Amino acid sequence: MGDWQRILLGNAPLEFMLEVIIRSLFIYCLLVVVLRLLGKRMSGQLTITELAIMLSLGAIVAVPMETPERGVLQGVLLLFLILLFQLIVTYFIYRNEKFEDLAQGKMSLLVKDGVLQLRELDKLNVSREQLFAVLRNKQIFNLGRVKRLYQEAYGEFSIYRNQQAQPGLSIYPDADKAIAEIIQPADEGIVVCLNCGHTAHDAGAPCTVCHETNWLPAAIS
Repeated sequence: MGDWQRILLGNAPLEFMLEVIIRSLFIYCLLVVVLRLLGKRMSGQLTITELAIMLSLGAIVAVPMETPERGVLQGVLLLFLILLFQLIVTYFIYRNEKFEDLAQGKMSLLVKDGVLQLRELDKLNVSREQLFAVLRNKQIFNLGRVKRLYQEAYGEFSIYRNQQAQPGLSIYPDADKAIAEIIQPADEGIVVCLNCGHTAHDAGAPCTVCHETNWLPAAIS
């Protein structure tokens, strides 16, 4: 425990610290070149395969930077192998739709005409509150405002709004009791299913979408 030179510098000689700087600069410049060759997508929202590439790059560059027993050329070779692998995967993704679905995943429809698609939510393990938080972040406080809500293959949400306000389920947070005062109710007699957001005129029958019987007055705001 008292060997501070080993703890701070490891078993490498002190001169290796200067070599670490040189190695890091070289690998950094090479990594920038590789990322540039991988394309603009790598600097945007990552897909599954691109995230795997990024994690691989992080693991590759650490060893030639810091390990005196390993040469730089091994890291160089691995970086260009990763580049080649990504180019091959990208080629097949653009040429084969089935391969694209397998490698990248599929888009999922989560809200359709103001109604939650509960099977898709369960399949993706997305809770109602998570989805409502996404909508509130886009200044949407009523499911009736949503024509379509998709979760793209890379995880982002795409929202298409109705041109006119439609009655639907209010998605204001339940914990904020005071917010209920500003909720504008829809026309009298229109109710909304608390489970899925389907609107109806009869609160006595089960919901035709999810077969639940929990109804609330529909909101328009």
